[in-house]
Amino acid sequence: MADTRAKRADAQRNKETLLEAAAAVFVTSGVEAPVRDIAAKACVGTATIYRHFPTRSDLIIAVYRHQVEACAEAGPALLATSASPHAALGQWINLFVDFLVTKHGLAAALRSDSAQFDALHSYFLDRLLPVCTELLKAAAESGEIRSDVGAYEFMRGVGNLCIGADSDPDYDARRMVELLTAGLRVPR
Repeated sequence: MADTRAKRADAQRNKETLLEAAAAVFVTSGVEAPVRDIAAKACVGTATIYRHFPTRSDLIIAVYRHQVEACAEAGPALLATSASPHAALGQWINLFVDFLVTKHGLAAALRSDSAQFDALHSYFLDRLLPVCTELLKAAAESGEIRSDVGAYEFMRGVGNLCIGADSDPDYDARRMVELLTAGLRVPR
């Protein structure tokens, strides 16, 4: 029984390594990057990738979901460990910006299958809206930010500021989002 659990844990680690490698390759080379590049980054053979993800679409969806989960799990952890709720919100928004800036290619690749894209978009909102709501509420209750901004409109604003960051090297989405986030502060 212990041997089976160890094999399952090892298989999960391998899958996470593949997802992280694929995400890194997608950032630098796009979602059409050769599978052999992802395999090389993960230090596995291409057959291992195909065993876990039979199609490119399966891999793209898995990377997207993995990144959403990482962002969702970071929110409560940051809230528990940061100096203040506002600091946690700022750190989480930086993670969210990184996610958005690097995932535009993934979303574009999935738009051709609108059912899959719609399901992923719903998953994205279902997982991240509550996290953002919790962070905004904590920062508002601590008196650090205004309380009249909803998570959806804030995330939408951040998302809109991130559009085009991948096609314009002179555009700094993180700086623009920092300005937006600074606008939430309550004057002291």
